Parts: sequence; structure tokens; C-alpha cells
Amino acid sequence: MKTITKKDTKTLALSALGGTLEFYDFIIFALFTPYFTHHFFPKELDESIKLLNTYGAFAAGYLARPLGGVIMAHFGDKFGRKNMFLLSIILMVIPTFIFAIMPTYEQIGYFAIAILLAIRLVQGVAIGGELPGAWAFIYEHSPDNKKALFLGVLTSGVCGGITLGALSALLLQLNFTEDEIKDYAYRIPFLIGGIFGLISIYLRRFLQETPIFKQLQAEKQLSDFPIKSVIKDYKMEIILSMFLTIVLTACVLVFLIMMPNFMKGILNINPALNTSLQIIASVSMMIGLVVCGALADRFKASLVCKIFAILLVFTSTMYFYSLYVLKDFTLTCIFYFASAFFGGIVNFTSLFMCRLYKASIRYTGIGFSYNLAYAIAGFLTPIIVVQSHGKFDIGSGYYIIFICLIAFLNSVFFDKIMKNKK
Repeated sequence: MKTITKKDTKTLALSALGGTLEFYDFIIFALFTPYFTHHFFPKELDESIKLLNTYGAFAAGYLARPLGGVIMAHFGDKFGRKNMFLLSIILMVIPTFIFAIMPTYEQIGYFAIAILLAIRLVQGVAIGGELPGAWAFIYEHSPDNKKALFLGVLTSGVCGGITLGALSALLLQLNFTEDEIKDYAYRIPFLIGGIFGLISIYLRRFLQETPIFKQLQAEKQLSDFPIKSVIKDYKMEIILSMFLTIVLTACVLVFLIMMPNFMKGILNINPALNTSLQIIASVSMMIGLVVCGALADRFKASLVCKIFAILLVFTSTMYFYSLYVLKDFTLTCIFYFASAFFGGIVNFTSLFMCRLYKASIRYTGIGFSYNLAYAIAGFLTPIIVVQSHGKFDIGSGYYIIFICLIAFLNSVFFDKIMKNKK
């Protein structure tokens, strides 16, 4: 049994830190959109139109994800994981830094709108390649008996980015008035993200290429056209990977991004407290990811996935019931944090996908299926959540129960596919 070395720890820490900062840069755009919209569009436009246009720019980032995922994954399988891993954070950080200091519409006119859109498109390409690349990179670097744990720590870094984004919003709410945030303070989180991102770029230079890729390169076993091999030979793996991604998308969007906004209105709590609850939930999911990974290394991974799915059904049902029916603040918080913890089931998205694809096309297989499914689920999930809000006794709780069923079935089909590979 291989022990964790200092080199393993360093690789994991630098990878997780980069993921944290990259997703922080991506998420603060959504968190602060209401504060900076008026700076980048003509004053005569209706406020709702300005907001719609800005969120449209945000959505453009999601539309660019599949393109970024496929292109970066292709080159990652041909020329190395490390190079694309470094490129993804460069493409995220530099636009963030530019946004922090860029002129407004009053200063440069329609160029401001063009720059805003370009920033989101570039960031979408970056985020499309970051997580699949990070998963493949860490999976191939980690000891055989710690792969699920390493993936859990890495993915918790992504949740850490959401946590930092929410924390930055909380700090601004506590230290600046709303007018001050709208006037200039909204730039501060972007500036900080840009500065720390530049540091992360420097640190990632010291990461080493994965041993598996080096071996494939030495033995000339690299795929000439990875995406062709994936589509031709891995159809069932693609389908399962997409359903795995749907579980991840739903858990993150519902529990960490959308429900805090609904809780604020239903329970009538102030913005600062609401943001604090969002931060605690994000930390709970981070812990759940690590615990889930540790258990999956010790026991059969598919069994752990099934147990987490069952427990998530219970805690999430109680959460939505406490929120929508009982409207009990204490119970809602308890089951909200518990649901976020068992939302650590999203760790199986990376673990199963890394095992489904052989090394020579692993990055491409993950990048293609993950980003395609995320584009679909990322579009549908908010619609489902909004439409079910207030229309059913437990709102979007039924959707989460359905997601848990998918997670349970994913583990069943994963076992079947892996059995057929032997």
C-alpha cells in the first residue's frame, strides 16, 4: 500500500488551490451582477434589460464550456495534462483582472459591452477545461489506494471557490453600503481574485506531468484524434458520464447557488445571515466530498454511492419540508447543512468517469461528456427549480429525489460497465 508522499501532497494542494481560485473567479461574476450592471450599458436602457443583458453575458460563459472542454481536452490528451491545466487558469485569471480595472460604458461606450462578453466567453472556455483536466491530472498522480480521497479534496476546492465568493459578498455587505458596492466596491473581489490567481499561475508552473501520460508518450500510445475514439468506442460510458454530471450540476446549483435565495424570502432572513448559511452549506459539502472519498477508497465505491443517495433522499426531503411546509428556521438549517454534506455524492462524478475511460483518451472522454451534460443540466435545473418554487408542497424537493434516484442507478450501471470491461 503506497503512502502519501510530500510530492503527492504538494501536487494535490496546488491543484485544489488553483481550482478554488478559478471557480471563485467564475462565480463572483454571478454574485455581483446586480451591483455592476448599470456601469456597462447605456443609461437610457431599462434596468431589467441591463440585468438581462449582463446575465446573458454570464450565460455565454456556459455556452462556451463544451467548446473549451473538447478543445482543451483534445490537446491535453495529445500534449500533456499539465500544459492545459496551466492554460485553463491563465484564461480564467487574466479576464478577471481585466474586469477589475476595465473602463465603464460612459468611458469607452460599446467597447465595454464587447469586452464584457469576451471576458465571459474566455472564462467559459477555461472552466470547460479546468475541472476535467484537474480530475484526470489528480487521478493519474494519486496513489491507487487514495484516488477517491484525492478527487474529493480536489473537488472540495471547487466548492471552496463558491465559499470564497459568498464570503467576499458577505464582507462587502458588512463593510460597505449598497451604494458604495454599486459605485466602486464591486471591483474589489475581482481585483483580489486576479491577484491571487496570478500567484496560482506561478505556483502551477512547478507541477509535474503525470507519470501515466509520460509513459503513454514514451511508448507512443497517444491517440491521434481522441474525440473520434471516444465517440466511436465509449458510447455507454458517455451516457453514464452525462448522468453522473447531471447529479453534480443539480446538487451544486440547487443547494449552493439557488436555494439560499429562496430561503431568504421564505424565512424572511437578512442578506448577511443568508450568505452565512450559504457559506456553512458550502463547507458542509466540502467535508462531505472528503468523507465520501475516504469511504470510497476503503469500501466498494458503488456501495458508498448508493448509501449517500439514500441518505440524501431523507435529508433533502426533510429540508424542503421544513422550509416550505413548517417554515421552521432551526430545522431548515439542520437539514440544509445535512443535505449539503450528503451532496458530497458528487465526488462519484469524477471517480467513476476517471475509471470509465482509458488513459490515452481520459481527458477528452471526461471533458466531452461532462461539459455537454453540464450545458444541458445547467440550463434546465434553474428552470425546474424556479417553476417548482411555491407550486408543490416541497418545491424542487421532488427534483432532488429524482436526482438521488439517478445517482443510485448510476452506481448500478457503473458496476455493469466495469464488469464488461474485464
